[in-house]
Amino acid sequence: MAIKDELDDELKAAMRTHDRNRTDVVRQISTEVARAVKAPGFTGEADDALYRKTIASYAKKMGKALAEYERLGDRGAEAAAKLKFEVEYLARWLPKAVAEEEVAVFVDTAVQELGATDMQAMGQVMGHLMKHHPGLDGAVVSRLVKARLSEN
Repeated sequence: MAIKDELDDELKAAMRTHDRNRTDVVRQISTEVARAVKAPGFTGEADDALYRKTIASYAKKMGKALAEYERLGDRGAEAAAKLKFEVEYLARWLPKAVAEEEVAVFVDTAVQELGATDMQAMGQVMGHLMKHHPGLDGAVVSRLVKARLSEN
């Protein structure tokens, strides 16, 4: 079943059960996809690839916002709970994250292949990794590359 159809079914079910959080997040994804389709330079159609890309982008933004609200403590608890629900709910349409240990192996391999010996090669190593392993978390990759290159 296409992601769009799954989301349509989810929206109907959420509305029947008056599940406000689920209704809100599904509607937001639909809005984000519509924006992407109407964006200048967009060609193609609203297929599963676009939905996955949109969901990944939205989940990443909400994950960052979640961290900010959690830092507020009790003042941000309600918003943090809503964002946490959204991120966890959308995870089912996202590829499973690569374990940090596996990313570290990718980093070591890339550093050896490229002959990187210092921090000046960081951009080259990052580019190589992101090109050959799409979907990696850039922040994790950056942290591990910095640590690996600073060892030399």
